[in-house]
Amino acid sequence: MHIFLAVLVMLGLIGVSNVVNRFLPMIPVPLIQIALGALLAMMPSGVHLELEPELFFVLFIAPLLYNDGKHTPREELWRLRAPILLMAVGLVFVTVFAVGYAIHWMLPSIPLAAAFGLAAILSPTDAVAVSSLAGRLHLPKSLMRLLEGEALMNDASGLVAFKFAIAAAVTGVFSLPKASFSFLVISVGGLLFGAALAFVIIGVRNLLRRFGMEDVTIHMLIQLLTPFMLYLTAEHLGVSGILAAVAGGIVHAVEDDRSRDYSTFNQLNVSQLNTVSSSTWSVILFILNGLVFVILGLQIPDVSITVIRNPLLNNLHMFGYAAAIFVMLLGLRFLWTLVFTRVGKGEGKTDSVSLKMLLMTSVSGVRGAVTLAGAFSIPLVLNDGTPFPERDLIIFLAAVVILLSLLSASLFLPLLARRKDAASGQSQLEEAQIKVLAAAIQAVRHESSEENEAAVSSVIADYRQWIGQTEGKTSSGKGARLNKGTEIQLRLDALHTERQFAQIQLDEGRITPEQAEIFFRMMDQMEALMANPMRMWKAMMKLFFRRLKRPFGHKAGFDRFAGKRKDLEAVRKLKLQSSEAALQFLVAQSGSPVHKEERAAVISHYREVLERFNRISSMARRNDRSFHEQRKELHGFAIQAERNVVQAMYETGELNRETAGELRRRIKAREAVLLEQDEMV
Repeated sequence: MHIFLAVLVMLGLIGVSNVVNRFLPMIPVPLIQIALGALLAMMPSGVHLELEPELFFVLFIAPLLYNDGKHTPREELWRLRAPILLMAVGLVFVTVFAVGYAIHWMLPSIPLAAAFGLAAILSPTDAVAVSSLAGRLHLPKSLMRLLEGEALMNDASGLVAFKFAIAAAVTGVFSLPKASFSFLVISVGGLLFGAALAFVIIGVRNLLRRFGMEDVTIHMLIQLLTPFMLYLTAEHLGVSGILAAVAGGIVHAVEDDRSRDYSTFNQLNVSQLNTVSSSTWSVILFILNGLVFVILGLQIPDVSITVIRNPLLNNLHMFGYAAAIFVMLLGLRFLWTLVFTRVGKGEGKTDSVSLKMLLMTSVSGVRGAVTLAGAFSIPLVLNDGTPFPERDLIIFLAAVVILLSLLSASLFLPLLARRKDAASGQSQLEEAQIKVLAAAIQAVRHESSEENEAAVSSVIADYRQWIGQTEGKTSSGKGARLNKGTEIQLRLDALHTERQFAQIQLDEGRITPEQAEIFFRMMDQMEALMANPMRMWKAMMKLFFRRLKRPFGHKAGFDRFAGKRKDLEAVRKLKLQSSEAALQFLVAQSGSPVHKEERAAVISHYREVLERFNRISSMARRNDRSFHEQRKELHGFAIQAERNVVQAMYETGELNRETAGELRRRIKAREAVLLEQDEMV
């Protein structure tokens, strides 16, 4: 029961971390998850889970690397095979010897073999950490492919080197020829065995289809079990389970590509299986990625306290040693990359590599939970029964280096990857805008039926108009970046003008208090949509207290007037008149050169509002409530689809944080227009 509750709490923390990231987008999600995990472990009744390395590798690393192997472009991997091997194998072994000797020199209490083991487990980069951090940045594609390929391969080389170093520390015996031969057998054997077993699994799936077993659920279950079968079987045979999972993922990707063109069973089932597979794996990967960092955070307090409370160790010196090890890893990675890009002759070599690219490659060498899991696998005692020397210190140093690598990548990668080409950024913004609007159209079409066909056509027409406006802006070369704060303030000023107009109408008796209440409530909603987070809370509280002032049992809002067309027409007329008053207010100030572009954007918004209200006036006269309810519902689907696409593009690195924020601001503006329209119909 304790483990079940711990898992539930950790899953909750994954959700909390993503919510926190929305409010603090400058902090990467992995760091938030590590911090939440550490806080949970430090609570008096917090969660304490002992990290079991074998279970960790099979439960987390196997499916994650299998998925990476399945989705990493194979052509790019092959084209960059030389630099990938140099980074994944050559750099690992150079790190083991160079950093291992340095660790033993700094800390003589750590035996040389154990120092080699620490350097070995620190040498591989973490594929999960790399993708989590780099996915939100505009890293060059060639660098991303290099990092992905390196992370797929260097886990095996690092873990093999770690295995032999620890074995030498435990037994006191080491043979370089034997270790080299074993490395080749374990690595090559893992790749070959993983590919062979993947072909067998694919054959079983095809055989089931020939027997008529085309149930998507069965084939999905086989997919989920595949990475675990690859890893466990390979490890049982003494070869690399990690490379077996990677090879199996690549083979399955080749088979998936082939089946799209030459399917052996019903194409409808292929499409359905791909849809179910994509949705299922996205959820699983989201959970596994999050759990990796939460579990890492859970381990850090216990690891740190053991060393900090040790009276024989100087805490400041220990943190200094960890920082020195990290600097050595960073510097060695920089020098190694510099050397092979200058003198290498492989196909993956570029003609010239800038200092910026070298720095990005160096900082991108993020260490993660694989390093900590390997450190925890160090045995407690030697063959003679004595405790393993400085085991707690080795685990502590590994944990601090992991945190330093994550922090440095989080701080420096955004600065190094930042684009300076404003024209290129604007073009990317408009292209992404069209993609978002097109996704909304697809979402609306997906909800189409015979009953709502007219409403679907109407909503799609709205979005096509927006696409046309965006395409026109792109082709004309307009659309410079606006000051978002200034534009929002101008919109709030215009809403204030509308409020004043409505108050005058109420004071003169041209509208009833109930109608004014509905109008002011809509203004509150508009302010909440337009405002920044602080102003949004202020507007929401204002709306809340306005509702509290109503007498108990008083039915307020749009529902009260649902059947009174006369009152609805009055509120609609008030909105049109208040919008015209706001437009006149803005036009009167258009002669001022201050904030001219922002003011023009708000004027365009109000003109569009008036145009849309005039266009739908004939619809409102039809008194077709079902039509308008369908439009309102479809607008909700469309807006949510827009947000989903922006988030997906942001998470995959297609958009940087600034562009994603601008797109979200535009979605808010569209939502405001649709809210005005739907409330008035």
